Amino acid sequence: MPGKTITDHQVQKYKQHRNKLTQVAAAARAGISERSARRIEGAPSLPSQRPARDWRTRQDPLQAVWDSEVVPLLQADAQLNAVTLLEELQRRYPGQWDTSVLRTLQRRVRQWRAQFGAEREVYFAQEHPPGRQGLSDFTVADGLNVEIEGCAFPHRLYQFALAYSGWRHATVIDSGESFIALSTGLQAALWALGGVPEEHRTDSLSAAFNNLAEQESLTGRYDELCRHYGLRATRCNPGQSNENGSIESRHDSLKTALDQALRLRGSRSFDNRSAYEAFVAAIVQRLNTRCAKLLAIERPMLRPLPVRRTAEFEEMPARVSKYGIFTLKGAQYSAPSQLIGHRLTVRQYAQHIECWLGGQCVLSRPRATPQDGQRHGRSIDYRHLVGALKRKPGAFARWVLRDAAFPRAVYRQTWERLAAQRPEREACKTMVGLLVLAADGHEAQLAQELEQLIELNQLPDLNALTALLAPPRSEVPDVAVTLPTLASYDALLEVSA
Repeated sequence: MPGKTITDHQVQKYKQHRNKLTQVAAAARAGISERSARRIEGAPSLPSQRPARDWRTRQDPLQAVWDSEVVPLLQADAQLNAVTLLEELQRRYPGQWDTSVLRTLQRRVRQWRAQFGAEREVYFAQEHPPGRQGLSDFTVADGLNVEIEGCAFPHRLYQFALAYSGWRHATVIDSGESFIALSTGLQAALWALGGVPEEHRTDSLSAAFNNLAEQESLTGRYDELCRHYGLRATRCNPGQSNENGSIESRHDSLKTALDQALRLRGSRSFDNRSAYEAFVAAIVQRLNTRCAKLLAIERPMLRPLPVRRTAEFEEMPARVSKYGIFTLKGAQYSAPSQLIGHRLTVRQYAQHIECWLGGQCVLSRPRATPQDGQRHGRSIDYRHLVGALKRKPGAFARWVLRDAAFPRAVYRQTWERLAAQRPEREACKTMVGLLVLAADGHEAQLAQELEQLIELNQLPDLNALTALLAPPRSEVPDVAVTLPTLASYDALLEVSA
């Protein structure tokens, strides 16, 4: 082959075949060219027995400048590449160097770095005893282009994996890389696994490690979580993702498997979040079947689980303002007007919040996530405020939370059409009336009616829609009741006597 030195073994193999075959056939069997075969037949010794060649077959195009020009530049900065060096030579010696010398320069630079370049990083392969290490990390899964109820679903996947067997567990997270998300995903993985490894390794998560502190100590909550499960917490060095490579590589395989399954499914849209989570769990289960034998070896080496899980929420106080809302870490939530002025204890989970008052859960809401570039999310339930709007419909036009209160996109479209074609007072009364109908249990049916009206380019008639959605009246039959006279009771008494 061109550029490869012929070995003694090839020469001996060629000579063996040459006793029975032609020169061309024997050369093909030995993997050499016919020209090399002719040279072998004329050579008195094997290639290894010949003296090393100390002469060049062609003139070195870099001989005049290599030691005086190129090497000093490489010694000053070894990261200069051959293209930059060639451009510098062309500036210093106009018209003397063209691009045909680039390949020679690249080869010479590569050889110089191998001899005189800086030391390179060495990676040390590790062995993982069963039951020793579990790894976890977050990965952005927006590239899967998943949709929930027809809307884009930006989210992350929290993945936990065992280093020895490769068993994994994935949790869908639509919030940031918070401690609550870490705690929820880790505990779900450990209880699905049925045991606890000796060590839990992560990267430099701010949810787990205080990266701004001088000694980079564990945060209090993460320390308590690890002590509850008997885990030894470790981390890789900042910026060295290869130190957490056992989980980084599994991110790629998981997202590839999900993408292929979505392509096979023919649709990336799901009716609700639960359906998507079940889909992810099914794909992860398929991946885990590949490591069933190794898991059977590792499972007995795991430590037992504690008696119960630890708290998977963060508890914070919040006061319901006169506007019927409360703020939690910048996100706004609505509350029934009966709670205005009350101070609630709010438990924030990874996917929802719970509001407690006097030891009772009085409200549960999905966790608010930012939408369309918003810095903080809003979770406004129109049912909480529609009663007050019914008494003050004129406030709807310039209500600061108006756009967040629409239950569906078709309601927003209806308001925009009403505001453009009707007087403000009339448009507000009509829109608030529609929201009252929706709150009475007709949200989905009313949305269908509004979509039809938009297609017909008609404005909604509140009275007609109220009559259409009203429950059917049941006919009560008229029953004539004839009361007996009191004298008839006297006659019964006489007969009995």
